Amino acid sequence: MTAATTAPSRSRRCVRLGVRIGLAALAVSAFSAFGTPAHARGPDGIADVAEKVIDAVVNISTSQTVDAKGGGGSNTMPQLPPGSPFEEFFDDFFKNRRGPGGGSKGGDNNPPRKTNSLGSGFIIDASGVVVTNNHVIADADEIHVILNDGTKIKAELVGVDKKTDLAVLKIKPPKPLVAVKFGDSDKLRLGDWVVAIGNPFSLGGTVTAGIVSAKNRDISSGPYDSYIQTDASINRGNSGGPLFNLDGDVIGVNTLIISPSGGSIGIGFAVPSKTVVGVVDQLRQFGELRRGWLGVRIQSVTDEIAESLNIKPARGALVAGVDDKGPAKPAGIEPGDVVVKFDGKDVKDPKDLSRVVADTAVGKEVDVVIIRKGQEETKKVTLGRLQDPEKVQAAVKTDEPAPEKPVTQKALGLDLAALNKDLRTRYKIKDSVKGVVVTNVDANSDAAEKRLSAGDVIVEVAQEAVSSGADIQKRVDQLKKDGKKSVLLLVSNGDGELRFVALSVQ
Repeated sequence: MTAATTAPSRSRRCVRLGVRIGLAALAVSAFSAFGTPAHARGPDGIADVAEKVIDAVVNISTSQTVDAKGGGGSNTMPQLPPGSPFEEFFDDFFKNRRGPGGGSKGGDNNPPRKTNSLGSGFIIDASGVVVTNNHVIADADEIHVILNDGTKIKAELVGVDKKTDLAVLKIKPPKPLVAVKFGDSDKLRLGDWVVAIGNPFSLGGTVTAGIVSAKNRDISSGPYDSYIQTDASINRGNSGGPLFNLDGDVIGVNTLIISPSGGSIGIGFAVPSKTVVGVVDQLRQFGELRRGWLGVRIQSVTDEIAESLNIKPARGALVAGVDDKGPAKPAGIEPGDVVVKFDGKDVKDPKDLSRVVADTAVGKEVDVVIIRKGQEETKKVTLGRLQDPEKVQAAVKTDEPAPEKPVTQKALGLDLAALNKDLRTRYKIKDSVKGVVVTNVDANSDAAEKRLSAGDVIVEVAQEAVSSGADIQKRVDQLKKDGKKSVLLLVSNGDGELRFVALSVQ
């Protein structure tokens, strides 16, 4: 009995032990297969990419003579709007171009001194054409390209584009060079592996890898922002270096990082190759950028503005002003129009329109689809050429209106008065600006939340010109009767710069 009962018991223990061993083996197998994170293992092709392209990546060395008292060269950091969350990080990143020592305390007799900076670049033509960032070479007296084998060659500047922070250099190599080609950044997907190669902290050719964290990132550093965001390690000195896909094609130019310490925290930005190719081609051909120009000032279409204009859903770029000498005016485009398609491409927001216009050839006739008073219309526009900001056209002067006694009326939480000479002088309003001036804003009103202030001039209400507070009140009363929830105002500042503001009429 004992023997009979013992045998089955021993058999069951063996089965249980076998199960435990099997489970343990399975656990070990699972750990070996899945225990190491995928980002730690990485793809197999990184070493092949690095070996293939490393000789096409170069270091950029610049020198500049600066006033010792001034403490360094000009600030070549992209101009960010005040209060931008990126401002302090980018400021820290770009300060390395000022050179060691900062300002001088030695008085006015300190002699000029040389400062040096280092960045990265890459060869796109075996004859000696190099791409880098504008901020890497800005204000430099001398530029040298250092090849991967240490050969140092003086470079000639072909051209720069400050708006995209790109530059093209030319060198005369003593031997044939290795060049890389551009890939299609539009084909990138979130999570795709990318490889960055550059000259971080002057260490020379350094390879890092990561993934595409985001696409079309707008960081408010320029009018054509559409960055690739990556967590590949990018540091000071990587600027101007290439970002590769796993085929060894350049899909971006590493340009900016966010970092409170100056070192990589896994947030870097690269100009996409789609943008770079167009800029580089024009710099090589003309030595400058020749961007298309529509001749309009635009702003976003908010939900309130869309409701006022009978646009569903909210989309497009709202035309806030039309240049008298621009291509849009003779084509019949007017303030209040909403551009929803340009040359066959959908326009979702003002940035879309800015980029597609800039990328379109000067002199090309294009179809521009607008929404006006709820209806779509197509206008044919022959694009002009965008000029430098310094070439500002003089304001158009008109006859001064006869002085009149200001009559104040309240509407929409605003104190309103017809313009006269005294009010123009008080608020520094140009003679060319017509409409009704705001003399006071109720602090608890929707107008205050939308940042209307004394001195602003209401030019139109619901796309109709106004010249008195009574005109405005009449239009508001009518909109209330029509069941509208908001009213669209065309507002000018004292210099004549226009914007649209939607205010609640409830």
